[in-house]
Amino acid sequence: MCRLPQGLKPVSFASPLQGIRGLLPPVGLLCVVVLIAARLPAQQAPPSATTTIGPAPVEIAPPRRNYPFPDGRTYVYSVEWHLITAGTAVMKMEAAGNERKVSASAESSGAVNVIFPVHDRFESRFDPRTFCSLSIIKHSEEGSHKRETQIHFDYAHKKSTLDEKNLKTGETKHVENDLAGCSTDVITGFYYLQSLPLQLGASYEFPISDGKTTIVRASVDKREQIKVPAGTFPAVLVTAEATSGSLRSKGKVWVWYSDDSNHTPVQMRAKLGWGTLLFRLQRVEK
Repeated sequence: MCRLPQGLKPVSFASPLQGIRGLLPPVGLLCVVVLIAARLPAQQAPPSATTTIGPAPVEIAPPRRNYPFPDGRTYVYSVEWHLITAGTAVMKMEAAGNERKVSASAESSGAVNVIFPVHDRFESRFDPRTFCSLSIIKHSEEGSHKRETQIHFDYAHKKSTLDEKNLKTGETKHVENDLAGCSTDVITGFYYLQSLPLQLGASYEFPISDGKTTIVRASVDKREQIKVPAGTFPAVLVTAEATSGSLRSKGKVWVWYSDDSNHTPVQMRAKLGWGTLLFRLQRVEK
């Protein structure tokens, strides 16, 4: 059986945020953000999202009134590592009753699939009134590791619970963590950024959680023309990195969103200690 070269760590390709998340203990996929913001009562209309030029409040801003969620759009990405095509990542959002469901998958390919096969499935549900994550379900097959993980966010009791099962050994674990307030997660976080104004010079700080919470700071740095297999797009570059916890100063994520009302994430790059992952939009399916 082939093994990774010495010094390299296994990686899942489900999300560039996950690349940063992989630097934390294996509680889930990657991530870049996390912490605070009270969940709004059901009867209260959410305020409009605000843009901060300068210091940003640490919070999840509810979507603006009548925000058009990208329901039914499937983003298909190629994943490259050191100029090698490493796999495919797919993300999709759809309505699920009073909630929104985000689905993501990751499949390794080519030489990477021989060295370290990855077959991951991820489902997140969040409240579309507040963008607060409600639950996460993960099925991960990475190399010889196979796990099922469920995470639930209980904002009333300020707790998150993680239940995980090793599908090879049958071993299970149950973990509870404090939850300071409304949080997004490692996949939904991309859609959260997509919903923001993304004005040049703006910055945002918000919490991301996969059972444990990390604060991430995202800044809108510049405009660029980006060419990917799906086409050529005027885009805004958003740089995100953790500002607290064990992820601090350990990696960055760059996301290029189309500079239009859709804010389509057309390209993503994650720089980590062992290398850089590049996600390029292949197509948008509707």
